[in-house]
Amino acid sequence: MDYKEFKHLKQLEDRSVPYAKGFITKDGGTFYIEPVFYAKLIRFKTRYPDKFDEILDEMEVIVKHNRQVIFVGDFEAPVVEKEGFIYREIDDIAAARGIVIPDLYRGSDYGD
Repeated sequence: MDYKEFKHLKQLEDRSVPYAKGFITKDGGTFYIEPVFYAKLIRFKTRYPDKFDEILDEMEVIVKHNRQVIFVGDFEAPVVEKEGFIYREIDDIAAARGIVIPDLYRGSDYGD
């Protein structure tokens, strides 16, 4: 994964986090992107290309406001854990912009 959407940012070299890419924003915010989050981000781009820039914009707002963010595939089982950082999933970011992502991978309710 080349994370080309974030090429304009300085990459963070952090040996304590080998499973995620870290970036530093121009104003000093720090964020990490877990591989599962990035896969979901690219899948979102494929399905909703007209909304993709909104997601990137919202990610920027979140980092600007919170300063230390880990974009995770699943906040209940993060790959990266760092003290002082908040977790955000793709659904959180989309919801902040009023974008609903249907859960196509949810199992059946039959038998519940």
